[in-house]
Amino acid sequence: MPDMNLGDLSIASSAFQHGERLADKFAYANDNVSPPLTWSDVPEGTAELVLVCNDPDAPMVGGWTHWVLSGIDSQSSGLDGGTDVGVAGTSTFGEEGYGGPAPPPGHGTHHYFFHLYAVDQPSGLPVGATEAEAMAAIAGHIIEQARIVGTYST
Repeated sequence: MPDMNLGDLSIASSAFQHGERLADKFAYANDNVSPPLTWSDVPEGTAELVLVCNDPDAPMVGGWTHWVLSGIDSQSSGLDGGTDVGVAGTSTFGEEGYGGPAPPPGHGTHHYFFHLYAVDQPSGLPVGATEAEAMAAIAGHIIEQARIVGTYST
């Protein structure tokens, strides 16, 4: 059985509770600012934190990547809303940085998984890295992971 990377690492947001709707200001068509996130219990031995936000409900294989952020200081306890901290990867929008919810009209409720990974070595990811590149870089180096899920519909 593969290692599930479970532990005490946790992630939360002051802008939404797990399973609740994200405010319109976080949506791509509106202010398109990332929500504030906080975390706790980063495990000992963490060299870097990596954050990926993905919408698995998007009508495409692999879902839609909304955010790839690497190079996050392991001593940090969160990110302010609209942050530019870390090394910004590329979303499925083809843009670097955060790209908020943008489900197709009438497509129902989409779920936005904010995955936080504590890794045991620097990822070395460049600006513009994709989700696939990020996951390949940290494969085998994830100490723990946590997630929070927000929803959005149009």
